[in-house]
Amino acid sequence: MRTIFFSVGYNNLISRDFINEIEVYSDKISEIYFSFGGFANGRGNLFSKENSVFERDLKQIEDLRKLNQLGLKFNFLLNGNCYGKDAQARSFFCEIGDTIDYLKEICNVSCVTTTSPLIAKFIKQNFDNLEVRASVNMEIGNAEGMDYISEFFDSFYLKREYNRDINKIKSARLWCDNNGKNLYGLANSGCLNYCSVHNFHDNLVAHESEISKMDNAYQFEGQCWEYLKNQEKCNNWLRISNFIRPEDVHLYEGLFDGLKLATRVNKNLLKIVKAYCNGSYNGAVTELLEPDHSSVFYPCVIDNKSIASDFTNTVMNCSKNCNDCKYCGEVQKNATVVLE
Repeated sequence: MRTIFFSVGYNNLISRDFINEIEVYSDKISEIYFSFGGFANGRGNLFSKENSVFERDLKQIEDLRKLNQLGLKFNFLLNGNCYGKDAQARSFFCEIGDTIDYLKEICNVSCVTTTSPLIAKFIKQNFDNLEVRASVNMEIGNAEGMDYISEFFDSFYLKREYNRDINKIKSARLWCDNNGKNLYGLANSGCLNYCSVHNFHDNLVAHESEISKMDNAYQFEGQCWEYLKNQEKCNNWLRISNFIRPEDVHLYEGLFDGLKLATRVNKNLLKIVKAYCNGSYNGAVTELLEPDHSSVFYPCVIDNKSIASDFTNTVMNCSKNCNDCKYCGEVQKNATVVLE
């Protein structure tokens, strides 16, 4: 049986308390993932606007050196959804290579996660000992999706929508076992299932620096926020979500080689790490997710401990005939409490 280990995201607001917490749970945390430099990645500008780029980089280097002393592995993110004119440029790949060489001096970089098959190919051709992992943003959900790119990828994040589908996970697991690959999941995504504008949003994030310099007519935080303003839609939130509760991680042992914890823009990163490593959380389940939709439910919360204990096991094995079933709605209703 595979033991589930966690991959935790570096946040520039990281503190000594966070490093101490990582040390406490080092038997359950296998990896720190992080972006570096000016490369587009799967999140927007994560850094305090009060600091210069130079100060930002110095702080991150210092933090990575401290975390490296804990004997962890490190996963460098090149998972932007778009690299624009640089996507095939020779200078771009030279910069990637130089950056990896530099990072090897700072921390134990053992993996690169990317959305780009060309970056994956470059890593495989130039760095023998680096694992290349397919980003969850590639939305890979079956054997064909993994097989198409298996020449240059060693491991895969499974499409987040399949976290609650035991047959989909088992099918992907079987293919990975038969082909010498590893399979990972994202535990605490707050994104809604099958979001029609997810790729659009990821592209905006990849071009955030350019967009910020324009006179923009519209702001875009994500279609989920607009959607959930409708109370009827909001009452359906649990069914159209895909997160794994800390209490249910054990159900995935033997299925995933590890679970990623989204912590890079969540203000509750210590709370997230503690909850998943302890396998228990008292509070609003939305607080553990990225994005955190807690404000949508105010003055109510979806109480994590009030979610039916058999919820995840039930939906992992159900027929997915949601039009004729009210189970998820009833579980959410029973877990909804008014703040005092």
